[in-house]
Amino acid sequence: MPKPLIGLTTYLAHAQWAEWELPAALLPAAYNSCVQAAGGRVVLLPPDVPEAAADVVARLDGIVLTSGEDVDPALYGAQPHPCTGPPVHERDRWEWAVLSEALARDMPVLGVCRGMQLLNVHAGGTLIQHLPEAVGHHGHNLHGGHFSPHAVTTVPGTRIAALLPGTRHVATHHHQAVESLGAGLVVGARTADGTIEAIESTRHRFVVGVQWHPEMAFDSAVVHALVAAARSTPPVPPAPSRAGERRARVRRSAPEVTGTTAVS
Repeated sequence: MPKPLIGLTTYLAHAQWAEWELPAALLPAAYNSCVQAAGGRVVLLPPDVPEAAADVVARLDGIVLTSGEDVDPALYGAQPHPCTGPPVHERDRWEWAVLSEALARDMPVLGVCRGMQLLNVHAGGTLIQHLPEAVGHHGHNLHGGHFSPHAVTTVPGTRIAALLPGTRHVATHHHQAVESLGAGLVVGARTADGTIEAIESTRHRFVVGVQWHPEMAFDSAVVHALVAAARSTPPVPPAPSRAGERRARVRRSAPEVTGTTAVS
């Protein structure tokens, strides 16, 4: 049986390697390695026009919405906080369209950090734009450019609790978090300060978001579960009329592209 093909969304950033310094579609290699170690094949999904999402998603067995820049607050009806990074409209619009198509097909989706936040916003939820103001400490993002460990406790009875029961330390690096839950989502894990650290859909066979970085542990149960779900059941083709409605919603909801700004 062929290994399931998992699409990983990417940054669109100015990067330097060897003697080159150019715009690049890039992603930390830990994502590739983690999915491959779990038994999946990997294809990278750099930002594209939203209209391309249906064709791309139809070729895949699962999706990972990866980490990265802050989600544009306009997508959940908020003004930007001073600590919120500049929006990257190309990425927001592309990932919104990819997620819409994946959900319509009941395709397995894993959202990591920013990806979990996008899952929540797509379902109508909102975000805390600067978490230290809400929890009174910087424990979720201690050092710029480095992952820090903190404890999360999963909620009994959820999918994530079946994979990771109880309390454990995870790799974290985030200054934003889920505020109000989107429709059809439940909390899968929290930290001691009450921050939501995992969410999952009650409407789909495998749609899970984690605020931490499972790609930093190559035996991650969460990533193995995504690949297993992608292998087990073919996704359902969406009805053409519903797909058209989703693409129209993406165009209405996402802000116009005014340039590309990348932040880490």
